[in-house]
Amino acid sequence: MPRRSAALTRTRILEAATTTFKAQGFARTSVREIAAAAEADPALVIRHFGSKELLFLEAMRAGIGPRTVADVPLPQLGRRFVAELLDGDVDTRGVFLALLRGSDTTEIGRRLRSVHEEEFVTPLRTRMTGPDAELRARLAAALVGGLLYSLWVVGDEDLLAADHAQIVERYGALLQELLTPTEPTSRRR
Repeated sequence: MPRRSAALTRTRILEAATTTFKAQGFARTSVREIAAAAEADPALVIRHFGSKELLFLEAMRAGIGPRTVADVPLPQLGRRFVAELLDGDVDTRGVFLALLRGSDTTEIGRRLRSVHEEEFVTPLRTRMTGPDAELRARLAAALVGGLLYSLWVVGDEDLLAADHAQIVERYGALLQELLTPTEPTSRRR
């Protein structure tokens, strides 16, 4: 059998890890399993990535959400973001679930918090105005997290079967109200 280059071996290990982690999560995946899928020695997995946890973080680097946060005008973001989540690809779901399942380990928990802050809260906050923009950005992230939890963790069958247009309209309106309130918060009671 011809010898593979180190770069090719690393790429194959990373591809095998990404697929396996998305399907099984962090805890249920072993280094030996990844090595077998990559047709590599388990020692090479550790040599290339240092540990299973570091390999996981590299494999899940893709992020967990649509890139719409920075790309869509703020007044249209609520509905558009919800629509993209509902129509999202299997990869986004797999990354989200893998990160969530592994979040009890220190580095993976840090990565999940980092993704939350860097890919959602901070980009939103920089686009929002008002004295309570920080709070509204965090509430928006919590609202989106609730939808992901219901769809992908709990697997709410009624919600999964519901008309996407109706979910986009209703849930998107809730998200939009946090992003661009129709009434100044100082007047609310």
